[in-house]
Amino acid sequence: MDEVRRLPAVQQPAWPDPARAARIHQEIRRRRPIVSPLDVDRLRAKLAAVARGQAFLVQGGDCAETFAGNTEEHVRANLRVLSTMEDVLLANGVPVVLVARLAGQFAKPRSLDVDAAGLPAYRGDMINSMAADPRARRPDPARMSEAYLQATAAMRYTRTAARQHSAAGRPAEVHVSHEALVLDYELAMLRHFGGPGAPRVYDLSAHFLWIGERTRQLDHAHVALAARIANPIGVKLGPTTSPRDAVEYVERLDPHGVPGRLTFISRMGHDRVRDVLPAVVEAVTATGHEVVWQCDPMHGNGRVARTGHKTRLFDDIVAEVSGFFEVHRALGTYPGGIHIELAGEDVTECLGGPQGPDEVDLARRYQTACDPRLNPRQAEALAQVVAQLVDADASVGAVMSMLGVVAP
Repeated sequence: MDEVRRLPAVQQPAWPDPARAARIHQEIRRRRPIVSPLDVDRLRAKLAAVARGQAFLVQGGDCAETFAGNTEEHVRANLRVLSTMEDVLLANGVPVVLVARLAGQFAKPRSLDVDAAGLPAYRGDMINSMAADPRARRPDPARMSEAYLQATAAMRYTRTAARQHSAAGRPAEVHVSHEALVLDYELAMLRHFGGPGAPRVYDLSAHFLWIGERTRQLDHAHVALAARIANPIGVKLGPTTSPRDAVEYVERLDPHGVPGRLTFISRMGHDRVRDVLPAVVEAVTATGHEVVWQCDPMHGNGRVARTGHKTRLFDDIVAEVSGFFEVHRALGTYPGGIHIELAGEDVTECLGGPQGPDEVDLARRYQTACDPRLNPRQAEALAQVVAQLVDADASVGAVMSMLGVVAP
């Protein structure tokens, strides 16, 4: 993968000691994979069903995992929320594919290099510390090694929870995912399988990896890496995405037209999704490729509360999901999933929803390491909205009216 390293790459840590970073990269390369290639292939087959309109993808978890918060209790709590969302959809006859933001979501891209206090930005526990201290904010490559150990533990908790569900008579299989951001870490987790004539390269840090809105430059390293691995790949598409861009991603990331290989994760914002998304969907549909269309209603709907906290309104989240479904219904394409940030604990980070917090409540349990997450009640309510919208006969306006949401 030397050719990937030669390409430009944004949002990468400036390691103070590159030689030490290289040694840690080599150390991680010698360690056991976190997931298996067989399970990666199983997920791709499931996502093929989603792309064909036969199942619905529910993906969610922490905005940013932390080392301190990576406990079995926290992992189980997040998985319980995903399981509850699955139950809501299954009760409405919708087969579900579950993918957790888990066991690797330890790095975050940032808009600014310096935070409001004038310190280097916190970029996730894989890179530096949240502590408000200049030394703690220095990138430390040893954190990649710790991230590997923490991800391995989280994967172990996930497998234990799945076995217990199965023992209780309920088959359970949860796949894990994260943003493929830190190239030193992702390249260290590559493994080759297959014969010499047709080797396949997997990134076995996760089953599913996505390219973020800030790192989706077509001529940069993140897209080049994604093009070379066998994992299912997601691409976040913000409101600046052109139809030509989307077609380029199809050509580079799914050249052989493999259903389930590519997921487009739209994050347009509730006030722009109806304007921007249709042309993108039409252009991709014209290629004939069977991709998964997924809605991230979180990242385009951020705002700052009067208290100074970053937050999101539940009504805006519902409005974007509804607009996403509306676009696909109008075009005759399948709205295949949602991608959300959630917490298993009763956090007060997003405003509104059933018994949801208002601005004066934000500080009570504002615990996220980065962006605001839905709490369990809000996540379940969103699943109820989605369950209604998945029904082709459901009226978007009726569902929004039921929740007291005003369409944009």
